[in-house]
Amino acid sequence: MQTDTNQTDSFYEYQVGGSLRINAPSYVVRHGDNQLYQALLKGDFSYVLNTRQMGKSSLRVRVKNRLQKEGYRCASLDLTSIGSETTTPIQWYKGLIWELWRGFNFIGKVNLKAWWSEQADFSPIQRLDHFIQDILLKSIPSQPIVIFIDEIDSVLGLSFAVDDFWALIRFCYNQRAENKEYNRLTFALFGVATPSELIQAKERTPLILVQLSN
Repeated sequence: MQTDTNQTDSFYEYQVGGSLRINAPSYVVRHGDNQLYQALLKGDFSYVLNTRQMGKSSLRVRVKNRLQKEGYRCASLDLTSIGSETTTPIQWYKGLIWELWRGFNFIGKVNLKAWWSEQADFSPIQRLDHFIQDILLKSIPSQPIVIFIDEIDSVLGLSFAVDDFWALIRFCYNQRAENKEYNRLTFALFGVATPSELIQAKERTPLILVQLSN
């Protein structure tokens, strides 16, 4: 009996959990792929809501890759890697800033340790605001910027509210009317809960976001 040695030609990769490779043949392109891509091209603050293991992270990876090919500067934050119930507010915000510093490849260009020390008199949320204004937007002076934030529902496991964080995202959107530099900055949020469900003081920090079907 002769065995067909060409069976590898029809090999099909299957993966359970995690993000698929950009060129993974098992990835199924959906309407949400182009919907999110077009929304971010227009500068819409967006979020993708779906249950777990439904391809949100893979969608993020693919859209991020498409935008980078168009000249966008992008960084991805996974909130599960930044904080837990024992994390303090200053540790959490420092983690966010560190991920942005690393994600936008400011290593060797911005002395984060020195900058953080200079911010000692400011609150954690003010430090993040200053990082966006004084480091991010000035270090990337012309290209459009997209910040992808994954697993946003993980903030429910923190011992403190992060309403100020959502308010800062809202602030970045509102600043477009006064500071044209903010027109280059866009956020895309991913999770199993809507941002409004994660906000304790809903009357204070409403978000303007485009909901996308995944």
